[in-house]
Amino acid sequence: MAPIAIETPAEAAAQVPDPAEKVLIKPWTRPPLTAETLDYAELPKIDLSRFDEPGGKQELAKQLYDAVTRVGFWSVVNTGIDDERVLRQFSIGNAFFKEPLEEKRRFPCNFADGEYFGYRENSRWVGDTGIKENIEMLNIPKAIPAYESVGRHRIVEQNRAEIDAFHRELWDKVIRKLFVLIAIILELPENYLVDAHAYGEESDDHLRYMIYNVRTQDEWDRTQAYSKGGHTDFGSLTLLFSQHIAGLQIRTPEGDWKYVSPVDGGITCNAADTLTFLTNGFIKSTVHRVVTPPRDQMATARLGLLYFSRPGARTAMRTVPSPLLERLGLVRPEDRDPDAPVVFGTDYVRARVRDVHHKAVLDRREGTSFEFKGLKVQNYYA
Repeated sequence: MAPIAIETPAEAAAQVPDPAEKVLIKPWTRPPLTAETLDYAELPKIDLSRFDEPGGKQELAKQLYDAVTRVGFWSVVNTGIDDERVLRQFSIGNAFFKEPLEEKRRFPCNFADGEYFGYRENSRWVGDTGIKENIEMLNIPKAIPAYESVGRHRIVEQNRAEIDAFHRELWDKVIRKLFVLIAIILELPENYLVDAHAYGEESDDHLRYMIYNVRTQDEWDRTQAYSKGGHTDFGSLTLLFSQHIAGLQIRTPEGDWKYVSPVDGGITCNAADTLTFLTNGFIKSTVHRVVTPPRDQMATARLGLLYFSRPGARTAMRTVPSPLLERLGLVRPEDRDPDAPVVFGTDYVRARVRDVHHKAVLDRREGTSFEFKGLKVQNYYA
């Protein structure tokens, strides 16, 4: 019997890249659009350049109303964020995913505690298909003192000033303005939702680099035969920068699945579960999914750049005191009771992350629900 090779500590250490070694960031460009004809959803387009015009916020809120209450998805354009800076972030993300696995694994997501900061490896099995997920991601927290102790990979440390500035600018120029518009819709003070998601306060907001690695047609067929239900997002708002590989679909109010098209110079946005909780169902958290890319794009990995806004650690998960919701009968007696038990934003989001991600197999959940201290949400994963 041959002796078992045992890796020595020195040999193991040799596998980990030198943190001081500069990582080369090669420019990344968007791949060509698909030539296939796809059935795209018609989504509202919100021009944020009008935000500071006299009456601009009110007009944009009117345009956004149908998107947040019926469709759940929309796009924003003219954000003031230069596309070269966006492409630079894609380039950093692309370089990270080419790093040795030992480096990427240095700071994994702590799913046991429901924390999403760090690297998520494509290690889970998709049910009984014999195929693993093809998703990898790196989630970077806000650049505030509360998260100074969060481990950062070498590529993040080496480009930290640039990443942090982009992180903050995206919140200021897009997230903040969207919360103001939604507050106007709800007839709340303009900064009500901004304060509930304040950048300087603790929350599980993160900038995300994501990649869907290439699969064969057979692998796509087998995994999608297992899971067709899509999912909703855990937080409040999600921003997705256009990257040209088709695959994202939303379930329309009519129950049809339609593709979401890339937006030149724009960002695709969607409302998520905590905004639904905060408005007692008034704001729609739309079910969406990623499906097999068109044949002319299947050989290209689908690189993603996203931002996830999540409620603050001290934000109470109860219906907001909106005059509009009052008139619609959506504010319940317990929402008016200051002594009623309440769940806070980060506690809820982390419980949901634990429930979905702290496992080795992605299980089938269609038709089930998740409940945490009285907050209940329909499950769509698998």
